[in-house]
Amino acid sequence: MISLDEAVTARLESHGARFEVLVDPDAALAIKRNEFEGNLEDVIAAEDVFEDASRGDRPAEDDLEKVFETTDPLEIIPAVIKQGEIQITADQRREMQEQKRKQLIDTITRNAVNPQMDNAPHPPERIENALEEAGFTVDPMEPVQQQVDDALDALRPVIPIRFEEVTVAVQVPAEHAGSAQAQIRQFGDLEREEWQNDGSWIGVLTFPAGLQNEFYDVVNEHTSGEAETEIIKDKDDLKTR
Repeated sequence: MISLDEAVTARLESHGARFEVLVDPDAALAIKRNEFEGNLEDVIAAEDVFEDASRGDRPAEDDLEKVFETTDPLEIIPAVIKQGEIQITADQRREMQEQKRKQLIDTITRNAVNPQMDNAPHPPERIENALEEAGFTVDPMEPVQQQVDDALDALRPVIPIRFEEVTVAVQVPAEHAGSAQAQIRQFGDLEREEWQNDGSWIGVLTFPAGLQNEFYDVVNEHTSGEAETEIIKDKDDLKTR
C-alpha cells in the first residue's frame, strides 16, 4: 500500500450515492486507460471504499450492492476509478507536475544528443533550461512517455536535439574481465561478445546515446580505467570486426 500523502481521491456518484477510493495518481490513470498491470493492493492507500474519504465515512452496503453488485473493495475500487473522476488538490497537482517534469527531463537526457556537437549528450540543466525557454508545460495527468514527442517538438527551435542510439565496442583486460563484463553487459543491448585467448573480453553494446557518459563511468569504475572503447559508426562493421 501507499501512504495517504501519496494518494489522490477517485470519486464516483451514482444512484444518489457517492463512492471514494484512495489511489496512486499514476496507477489511477493507468487503470482508467485499461493499462494497469500491477497489483492493486500496492497502489491504494486503503483497502476500502468511502462515502467521504476525508472523514472516513463509509457508504451503506446496500448502496454498494445496488451500484457494483458486490461489497468487495478490491472489485469496487477499479470500477470507481474507471467510471469516476480523479480528484486532486492544487498542492497535489503541483507536486505531480514537478515529479513528471523531472521524469521528462531524465528521459530526454538519457536518450537525446546534440547533433551539432558530434552527438554529445545534453546535460540535464540544458534540457531543463530549454524546456523553460520554450514555455513547455508538463501535464501532471499524462504519462511522461506520451509527452516526450511534444517536448521534443518544443525543444527543437531552442536547441539542436534528436533521439539517437550509439553502439560501442569495449575491450576489458583479463584481470578485470570476470567481474567487469557482468556489469557492462547489463548496460544496453549486447550485440556481440567474444573472449580472447589472453583472457580479455570484448563486448559490443547498443544503448541510448544520452547515456554515453554514464556508460564510460561504469566501464572505468569496473576496470580501473584500463578498458578500451570505440564507437561503432556502422553496425555492418560488426560482421567483420
